[in-house]
Amino acid sequence: MTAADCRVRSGSDGERELQERMGTTARADKFYDEQVLDRLNTRMRDFVARQEMCFLATSDRNGECDSTFRAGPPGFLQVLDDRTLVYPEYRGNGVLASLGNIEENPHVGLLMIDFLKDRIGLHVNGWARIVSDEEMRRARPELPVDPVPGRRAQLWVEITVEEAYIHCAKHIPHLQKASAEQRQRQAWGADGFKRKGGDFFGAAADAPGRPPYQPRRRKRDVPSWTQAGELTRAAVWQRSVQRLQAAVVRRAPSAEEGGEGSFRGWFC
Repeated sequence: MTAADCRVRSGSDGERELQERMGTTARADKFYDEQVLDRLNTRMRDFVARQEMCFLATSDRNGECDSTFRAGPPGFLQVLDDRTLVYPEYRGNGVLASLGNIEENPHVGLLMIDFLKDRIGLHVNGWARIVSDEEMRRARPELPVDPVPGRRAQLWVEITVEEAYIHCAKHIPHLQKASAEQRQRQAWGADGFKRKGGDFFGAAADAPGRPPYQPRRRKRDVPSWTQAGELTRAAVWQRSVQRLQAAVVRRAPSAEEGGEGSFRGWFC
């Protein structure tokens, strides 16, 4: 049996079904083979270290999604090693939607885009956990302490990298950063209504005339990771093992090239 015969294809079942229907399977496989890594290589680590913002995607135990924005000075995203990065959670509106989702479902997606210079993006998908500032600094005393009070970390999010890959440059707009005179002083940690944007969209002004917000959520029988039974956790673990096996098969030299060092056929 060849490596191709026993290959576990990357991506979700939905991805693969749509690729087959749309005739893009070969193109998708080429992208996974060439661009998707299970760690941050040197160029990726350098890219992360100079970012001032990112977009964060999370979902709760029922798969209800949320996307949000995170920002800080260059280096607020800290790469600890090629499989681990962390970022600080500053004082916010107190809703804690993203952190609440992570408590229920550790899967997260980060998207970093350089609009100013390279016009390129980086996706990082992985597993997140919430860490207190005290615990993080005990483990990583070398982490800098930000001198701006509003940028003092209340918590940290630690992400174990599962996938890292490029975001195509062709539709990324080229932006120019405003000068210090043109932009307002950033109100890190501020609670002032106007400093936080006020009622820009008019939602608060309309609040007295509308009924209380009632979320329309579909109930799904998907337990949270912390509440999942052993069968659920075993299924998640098995998928991770399959992805690792597929990665080894894709990256290994052929039997002719690799001799005794070849990995091909290990997982057939």
